[in-house]
Amino acid sequence: MSALAVNVTIPESLRWTDTRRGQEFQLTTLNVRLLPDGRLAVKAYGRPVAGGRGAYVSFPVPDDPELASLVAKAATRAAALWADHRGLG
Repeated sequence: MSALAVNVTIPESLRWTDTRRGQEFQLTTLNVRLLPDGRLAVKAYGRPVAGGRGAYVSFPVPDDPELASLVAKAATRAAALWADHRGLG
């Protein structure tokens, strides 16, 4: 196993924008991965604010208590679902 992952929609109130190569992106999704050593890895993904057919690009997640709480809840929920799936819950 390399990692388990779950995607989480970022609530509108917690969304932010970031810029890459002069293009502004609105971050709408978090990808939360449980690494084999037990640590969590998180990236935010979004699309260009201007619209069009821009790529879905990843960005680092800012150090924000509300985002950290969202990540923790997502990881806990994913772990519970996995345990149920495996008959461990």
